[in-house]
Formats: sequence, structure tokens, C-alpha cells
Amino acid sequence: MRRSRTETTETIRKLIEIARAHFTKHGYANVAMESIVHEANLTRGAIYHHFRGKKDLFRIVLEDVQREVAERVEQEASTSDDPWQQLYLGCRTFIMSAVEERNRRIMLIDGPAILGWEVWREMDNKHSMRLLREQLDTMQNQGSFQGVPLHAMTHFISGALNETALWLANESVHPSALDETMKVLTVFLEGIKQRTIQSPDVV
Repeated sequence: MRRSRTETTETIRKLIEIARAHFTKHGYANVAMESIVHEANLTRGAIYHHFRGKKDLFRIVLEDVQREVAERVEQEASTSDDPWQQLYLGCRTFIMSAVEERNRRIMLIDGPAILGWEVWREMDNKHSMRLLREQLDTMQNQGSFQGVPLHAMTHFISGALNETALWLANESVHPSALDETMKVLTVFLEGIKQRTIQSPDVV
């Protein structure tokens, strides 16, 4: 009997959720497809019908994590009507979401190592980096960052955020590092804001 499209979608979603939990807890290298199959109560044939293998399943999980983080960034930024506050909230939420336990290993440790930086950056460009670019574009249209190339600025800020998240993902980082990071983020954005106000044509 053929499965309905809804049942297929539910099965794929279930597999992604189970795989995400396993990759989060054990890390990519220590996860066996058999354990995912067993928990999902499926056959190996069923899981390989939807995914080519463990690496392909992990890629889908990482994409899911990237999408979820971007959604949280967009949701948090939308709580303010002030464009500068929106930028701050978006940057802050990206960092805090990326380093959460359920995201940290998949997004910041295993993601780049297993799939490579090119794939990782492509996903980032589709999700969080896209939102950053749109926010900066909106702000420039409203009068901020006049004369500043947005493509370069987007990569500059995105690179800083990604590097900071990678640094914070290191378990040896001091517990106060996250608070210190948020202070630096505030100083950085306030500095740009003040320079924009004082010299609107040059940041």
C-alpha cells in the first residue's frame, strides 16, 4: 500500500528530529544509522529511501538547524521597531542560538568538519547571512551606512559573528565569555551608529 504524502513528510520529519538528537548527544562520528533506524521503528531500506546515507542525513539536519536559527533571529529582531535595535537583537540572537547545546555541536563543530566550509557557508548565506544583508539594506535605504558597500559590510559582520560563535563553542572558553561578547557587540554597533550620525556619508 502506497504511503500518502503526509505520511512521508511525517516520516522524514521524525527521522530528522531523531537524527538531530543523536548527532547532538553523540557527535557525527559516534552515531550509527542503525540506532536512528531502531528508534524510528523503521527498516534500513526505509531510511535509505529518503536519505543516501549518514552524511546526507546530517546535511539535512544541519540545514534544519540553520533554518531554525535564522527563524529565531528574524523573530527576535521583529520585536523592535528601531532598525539599530533590530540589528543588535538579530546579531545577539544568532550568537546565543548557535551556541545552545542542541545546536552547537551540529552547527559549529561537526558541520564545517563533515561537510566542509563551502557547504556550511552556502547554508549560512541562505539563512542568517541573508537576513543580515536584508537588514543592512533596509537601514541603508533609511539613511544609515551611506557610501558603504553593503556586500563587504555583510561579510565583515557575518564573519565576526561566525568566528565569535565558533570561539564560544569551544568548551575551554571561560564561562564569562558570552557576557563579554555581548558587551563587545554593543560597543561595536554603538560605535558604528555614532559614526554614522556624525558623518552620515562615511562610516
